[in-house]
Amino acid sequence: MPRLKIGMRVVVGLTLVGAAALGTTGAAQPSARGRALAIEDYYRIQTVASPSISPNGRWVAFTVSTRIEDDNSTRTELFLVSSDASAKPTRVVHYGKDVTSPTWTADSRLEYMAERQHWTLDPASPAAAPVKAATLPAGAVFSPDGKSIAFAKDKPQPKKDRQYASDFEKRHEERFKGVTFDWKDFQRDGQAFPAPNLHARPAAQLVISSGQPLGGQEKVLVDTDLRPGDIAWHPSGNLLAFTADPEWRDELKYGNNQLFTVSADGKVTRLANDGYVYSDVDFSPDGKYLSFARTFGTEMIVEQKLTHGGSRDLFIRPVDGGEPVNLTATWDLEPSDARWSPDARFVYFNAEIGGENHLFRVSVPDAIRGAGAPGVNIVQITKGARRLGNVTIDKAFKTIAYTVGLHEAPPDVYSANIDGTNERRLSDIHSRITSEIAFSKADRLQWPSKDGTPIEGWLMFPYGYDAAKGPYPLIVTSHGGPHSATGYSFDFKKQFFAANGYFVFDTNFRSSTGYGDAFKWATWGAWGNKDGEDVVSGIDYVLKRYPIDPKRVGHTGHSYGGFMTNWLITQYPDRFAAAITGAGITNWTSDYGNADIYRTKETEFFGTPWDTAAREVMINQSPLTHAGNVKTPTLFVHGEVDQRVPYEEGEQMYFALKRRGIPARMIQYAGQPHGIAGHWNNVHRMLNELAWWNQYLKGSTATRSTSQP
Repeated sequence: MPRLKIGMRVVVGLTLVGAAALGTTGAAQPSARGRALAIEDYYRIQTVASPSISPNGRWVAFTVSTRIEDDNSTRTELFLVSSDASAKPTRVVHYGKDVTSPTWTADSRLEYMAERQHWTLDPASPAAAPVKAATLPAGAVFSPDGKSIAFAKDKPQPKKDRQYASDFEKRHEERFKGVTFDWKDFQRDGQAFPAPNLHARPAAQLVISSGQPLGGQEKVLVDTDLRPGDIAWHPSGNLLAFTADPEWRDELKYGNNQLFTVSADGKVTRLANDGYVYSDVDFSPDGKYLSFARTFGTEMIVEQKLTHGGSRDLFIRPVDGGEPVNLTATWDLEPSDARWSPDARFVYFNAEIGGENHLFRVSVPDAIRGAGAPGVNIVQITKGARRLGNVTIDKAFKTIAYTVGLHEAPPDVYSANIDGTNERRLSDIHSRITSEIAFSKADRLQWPSKDGTPIEGWLMFPYGYDAAKGPYPLIVTSHGGPHSATGYSFDFKKQFFAANGYFVFDTNFRSSTGYGDAFKWATWGAWGNKDGEDVVSGIDYVLKRYPIDPKRVGHTGHSYGGFMTNWLITQYPDRFAAAITGAGITNWTSDYGNADIYRTKETEFFGTPWDTAAREVMINQSPLTHAGNVKTPTLFVHGEVDQRVPYEEGEQMYFALKRRGIPARMIQYAGQPHGIAGHWNNVHRMLNELAWWNQYLKGSTATRSTSQP
């Protein structure tokens, strides 16, 4: 496997490594002529992530992760680049070793972790030695003057030694090899079993610490039975806001974070006492308003027997009293990561819009004056067929940095003016790959579903596409969630299938995010029905317009996409020649008590299995109920210790097919939770899934295992 050769120059303590392969100009476009992607390329394609702009706007830090085949590990390197693209990115190394946990200090020094110690350096003076920095408590938030920090910490608890009636009892207790638990939420996917009882944790104090070094002098502001989080300082330094769930100890209730403030003298004021959930808390720079996001609480949804999950909206509330103003009341998308402009005139935020993700802003003065209905004053800042990731803004709100997601190229880092103009490309780590490999492009499609609802999707073309060589086989993929979305992002597996001669089709079926509340909640009480119609209508749409063989169509997906696979092969038994189910639910009633999320059943299925109406919905919407219809050869892929969709969910459907003589195979990944991880597992999975497609959609088990076109 070719390796990038990187030159270096050594300074005291710190090494900035010039990365010649990281360009600063030009767009990452796939070569018009090039070879097909091969499975071995999985270890060559790196991941660019976590861009973070310095407060002064001059620098952008970002990470580059490389998959290591030899030991199944991932190496993550930190890079720095000028935000104006005037120089190539440089790698940050501390005494020859990579660093972790990059952040920025208020004076635009880069802070990182190395040798179990925090260090800072000045990017403008790379020859200067790094300086040791204080290790701050987790979640610490600096005061506006930078002289204090606020954070939450667990209240000290007296140590309790277990008492035994006799040495005989003690010996037998110590010999016990099982587990004992008596709390409800005993499992959480990806954690040891049983998962800790979160309701038995100690309360947390909200603490202010000042003095030099920070952390020396502590003042407890909140010392009640709460666990404060989402802490924000008022510009005056005399008031803090936070969220906490007053009923967090009640294991029968869903989490319900409410909104609080606390003054410098410890006076706690509860600002909200309702069924909504609060987050994303901040004060305006002029100190006049408290901003926050509000969503419907699960407890409220269940109690009121709602048929939707409500909206996520941004609010502001006058600090000196008054009614909150909903900034996004009539805006039918979901704002996240809200940030105030320095002049307090705008709140900037990110949001999905269809398969894209962009930066928006709302005018606060206009919303307060009522100049137009709330939501009308929202402006989309960035545009284009792309997904912006990790949008980061400098202190003066003049420059932004972000990654750009596309179907046909891995992401890279860009910067632009705050209004989205003058975009600069800051990295190009895959220039060699994109000049060598012809990645597949994808057409954006829109079509009416069975009931006329417009649906969006993307059709990726097979490598070396030539309509005259058709018809081609088609692989249909459904995303997880269900309340998430597919869109403009690089996906190695989809590119790999396309490289092996398949059309690959994605749909944002109903229940997807980025299309408004009505679309998101349209499947309430009937998962699989309308969203299934959306997928099948999309298949019909592409079959009429592209050279695809209707007898060679397969469906796959993971998590909710796995459920969709199970559901579609039971409801449309003659549509699919092959299927691959990844961690898909089969039986909603068994899933209710075996999975770590029961919330979805109690809300979107209207209750529990002992509620007659809810039970009927669960039974009817369970693929296992309709397994007698299946004709499709199906490969099942599942993690052994999946606690989100327990392994036995896949096993039930697998057995149902085998009992009926339908070709089926199970791949169980040892020790893996819901998100099957590990590079060796990922490669093994792709190879076996391709073999399944080739067997049933092409009639061959041959795979492309070399880098030959």
